[in-house]
Amino acid sequence: MQHQQQRNVVRRVVGIVGAVVLISSVAFVQEPKTGTLDISVSPPESYTFVDERAIGPGDHGIRLAPGKHNVIVANYGFNFLRQDVDIESGKMSTIDASLQPKGGAVSGPKGRIQLEVGLWKAGDYAVLLNGKTPYYFVGHVDEFNHDIGPWKQQLVVPPGQYNVTVTRSGRVAWTGSVPVSANERVIVDISTGKQRTVAWTAPGAQPRFEAATASAAVNVAPVSGTISANPGRINCSQPSVVQWASLETIDNEISGMSPVPPNGEATVSPRQTTTYELTGVGPGGTVKTSATLEVNPIVTAQLTVSPAELTYRRIGDKVLVQNTSATLTWSTTNADSVSISPIGTVEASGTRTVPVLPAGMTEGPIDQRITYSLQATNVCGGSNVEPASVHQAGSIEPIPAVLLNSIFFPTDYPEKRGAPNVGLMMSQQGALTAAIAGFNKYLEYDPEATLSLVGYADGRGPNKYNQSLSERRVQSVKDFLVANGIAENKIDTSSYGAGKLLEKSEVEQLQTENPNPPPTVHVKSKDASWFAYNRRVDVVLLPKNQESLRYYPNDSPDLPILWQRSKPARKLVEQHSIASDADNSNVASDEIDTSAPHL
Repeated sequence: MQHQQQRNVVRRVVGIVGAVVLISSVAFVQEPKTGTLDISVSPPESYTFVDERAIGPGDHGIRLAPGKHNVIVANYGFNFLRQDVDIESGKMSTIDASLQPKGGAVSGPKGRIQLEVGLWKAGDYAVLLNGKTPYYFVGHVDEFNHDIGPWKQQLVVPPGQYNVTVTRSGRVAWTGSVPVSANERVIVDISTGKQRTVAWTAPGAQPRFEAATASAAVNVAPVSGTISANPGRINCSQPSVVQWASLETIDNEISGMSPVPPNGEATVSPRQTTTYELTGVGPGGTVKTSATLEVNPIVTAQLTVSPAELTYRRIGDKVLVQNTSATLTWSTTNADSVSISPIGTVEASGTRTVPVLPAGMTEGPIDQRITYSLQATNVCGGSNVEPASVHQAGSIEPIPAVLLNSIFFPTDYPEKRGAPNVGLMMSQQGALTAAIAGFNKYLEYDPEATLSLVGYADGRGPNKYNQSLSERRVQSVKDFLVANGIAENKIDTSSYGAGKLLEKSEVEQLQTENPNPPPTVHVKSKDASWFAYNRRVDVVLLPKNQESLRYYPNDSPDLPILWQRSKPARKLVEQHSIASDADNSNVASDEIDTSAPHL
């Protein structure tokens, strides 16, 4: 034990003296403002680096400029010590570096690198494999020179290509590439750079570091690494977790990322299929492994509109049929941005009720098609466009015109005992048919509308007779209306007999305004015309209070029968009251009496 202590003192003194020589090369000496760093190491083969410059193996006393310095104590097969130290002028700082070994033996195929220095004294120069920092340190030259027997002074490495650097005090003695195959020993003369290879029998599993008397063996472990992406297939903008792990590496990089630690994970969301390659470099070689993350850029989209057919109908100011809205339903997948024209931006999936109104409100037919377009895109370049359309048909119509004409009767018709339709002349039936058509259309506009029938007689006779006659005339018109489709509850009736007669002056005015001028005989026979105008039924459209026109049917074929003062023969009236294929336009003049004073 005492001998060992003396040996350590001698080594430390030698180290301090040697450090004086090294100070100039370390370039930290600024006399007289230096301080001292005293380093004790275990195992004794451990190597010291200061500010990444190789100092040497074993214990050391080092003079350094005041300030902060980084110290690394390294020995392959052990956990390296890294420590920052503050050096004060004229003072000593100490570090006791007792390194802890790494467990596990190294097996597998192996080769060997043997370093020879020739006449150049470089035995304590550090040896770095595949890197320039102290963390690539595997030993010093004296540990790897000569071939002195099994497992002595050997640098054993996995097969591969090695970038070897031999350095000390900031000076690189030699650097070069050394290929190593299994069961081969590569001998490198670092003074000349020459290399030669000889056969070599690789040992089995061996510890990472083993020291013997005046020798040491280093067994460098191979590097390894894995990388994966989970999930391995994603839609655009979805995340995936990239996980990686490497062993025996110093520097690790993943393509598309900054340098990474030996183990870790990162959440990624690439916009296209991407391969992540892990490259790990250590003294035992370089490992490259990759994982491909597949990105699906395809956008799916669907758009429907319901109902696809709409109807709009308006008469005047009243809307009769109004389907003015539709429901859009849409869904998308793998989309970042979704819009519907002409609505704008919408959520990825949903429903929305949209108004559908006629493009214009002018009268006429409606026939329009509105197209909606769903556009879905994502940042990965995917896109999809889906159209859907709704058709709207119908019309905007004016308020239907109801053509109402007063209905005129021959003298003394209809008869009390005769058929009620005898006396309702064909021309007057035509007028009623036109009124029926107009009224049915008008009912679409105003379902509450009704027709009011008001009957009159010409006043030649007793009041009771005239009242009964006017009632028969109203009933005749009503029966015709009902027979031709007008609901009975849509007809109101009233009769005035000879009451409320038109004045002769009113008749003359009507004769003047009539678009069909009366024959000359009618103009001359004012009393006959006055009687003819008062043998009528007025038709009134309620609640509009539109009254029938009282123009006499001067252009009708049965005018002579309607107008004559005397009662026409029943046979003649029947011929012009019942529809037939016969031509009733000609009436025999000898059957008409225009002057006899009948009621």
